Amino acid sequence: MGETKNNTYTKKELFGYLTGMFGQNLIYQVIAAGLVSIYLGSVLYIPAFAVSVILFVARIWDAINDPMMGTIVDRTHTKWGKCRPYLIIFPGIIGLMTILCFINGIYTHPGASKVLIVTWAAVSYIAWGMLFTVCDIPLWGITSLMTEDQNDRAKILGLARVSAGIAGIGTVISFIPDAFTGMFAGKYNAMVGVDGYTQQMANNDTKKAAWIFTVVIVTVVATILFEVAGLGTRERVAGDTEDKRGIIENFKIMWKCLPFRQLLISGVLRSPLQLLMILAMPLVLYYYTDFNLMENAFKYDNGMRIVKIAIIGISVFVPQFVAMAITPNLVKKFENKKIYNFYTVAGAVPYALIFVGYLLSKGNLLTWGWVILSAICIGFASASMGGINVMQSIMIADCVDYEEFHNGYRPDGVFFSGQSFLTKLSGGIAALIQGLVYTIVKFSGENLDNINYRLSQGEHFYQLDGGKYAAAMFFLISIPVAVGMLLSVLPMKNYAMTDDEHKKMLQALIERRAGVAETDADTQALIDNMDEVVDAINKIEE
Repeated sequence: MGETKNNTYTKKELFGYLTGMFGQNLIYQVIAAGLVSIYLGSVLYIPAFAVSVILFVARIWDAINDPMMGTIVDRTHTKWGKCRPYLIIFPGIIGLMTILCFINGIYTHPGASKVLIVTWAAVSYIAWGMLFTVCDIPLWGITSLMTEDQNDRAKILGLARVSAGIAGIGTVISFIPDAFTGMFAGKYNAMVGVDGYTQQMANNDTKKAAWIFTVVIVTVVATILFEVAGLGTRERVAGDTEDKRGIIENFKIMWKCLPFRQLLISGVLRSPLQLLMILAMPLVLYYYTDFNLMENAFKYDNGMRIVKIAIIGISVFVPQFVAMAITPNLVKKFENKKIYNFYTVAGAVPYALIFVGYLLSKGNLLTWGWVILSAICIGFASASMGGINVMQSIMIADCVDYEEFHNGYRPDGVFFSGQSFLTKLSGGIAALIQGLVYTIVKFSGENLDNINYRLSQGEHFYQLDGGKYAAAMFFLISIPVAVGMLLSVLPMKNYAMTDDEHKKMLQALIERRAGVAETDADTQALIDNMDEVVDAINKIEE
């Protein structure tokens, strides 16, 4: 039998999907690079261990919540499809919750309850995570419903990762609020001396107001873009119309599917990889600008510090985009398992070298030579992360085909909930590691407030208290990540599905769907003919 022509997306649908993906990830950066990396610790001064516990608990809950949402998606059947309804309805709700996460302890006052601030942070962040899941799973799951063509699916997943990576520009949200502090300083400075309100309180409240103002603007724009994913796409691959499987059954399906189980275990072992993204902006802000970008970026190294910052920033993000862009083409030439394992093993080396370089430089990576060497190591490391992310998405989509071929059930939502779960759990584990290390070196709470004050008085972060805070940051983005990368390759050594096996499965599924469609058409024609016969009999009787 010849190959059946595949049903795939249009360029307009692809553009709509990628626009929505950019918007969704821009919102994610507001939370990840803004709330988690900077706002909770360095603006609200919540203790680092408390922040890490909040993040970890939220991720454990996501371990339950994500498959639940995947089950709900797979049991959704509407005229819009099973993924699109969530992408149409929920972006605005997620945007609102994003803003609410920042409206926390908005005014500082004597005797302010730290418990209330921490509670707000915990409840709002967990609620945001649940709402984000409602759209995150359908946003990735819809890729396997937009096309039957394997290459087109690899293409859209690769471009989706690029779009998500470009949205990493949202990390600059860490720098923007400083530009708006002048808008609010007068209001809070005027309150100094009233009812014990101090200048330090005024400074903190000015910073909070500037952050909230920035978050509102960015979130509104991101939400509008996110909405395009639901409005501009179409589901072309039919799913199950009578899916009665419950959450427990779907957990069993996820675990029994051997290739999917191997991907999950590998992803959990690789969790420290998220440390690079969590710490990228704090590292730049503290190590390269002494936590004052607007004042210090042009102040040191004959005004060239900003160029050094740009070089490091480019090394964090651009290699990711390159790897994401070329990976779908590599998939056409090489075995998926080999590409995945190559990115994993090859990435461990440059991650380890980051801390080695820090030690060899005796804590001073600010000279031109060390900046270039650091950028090279970070660049190769971030490229491996970008490639792994694309391969993970492609291989999860293949696992959906595997399950449908063997058991007649297409778990798009459930399996892509596994990807969402891995991202969130990895972030939670990484945050817990970060919180433990920060607590040990006392880069947290009131001491962090004192550190920020000392930096504002002219001290340098890389020298502060013997450089132990800088050493902690460079250790975190290096050694735990390298160890996790090496461990994560172990479950993938004997990956349970070859590319040839998947191609045969996919072709069989396409032919099976085409056969079902032809049968349905024949059945409908028979029904129509029977209606005509019944009408003729009725006329004779009359």
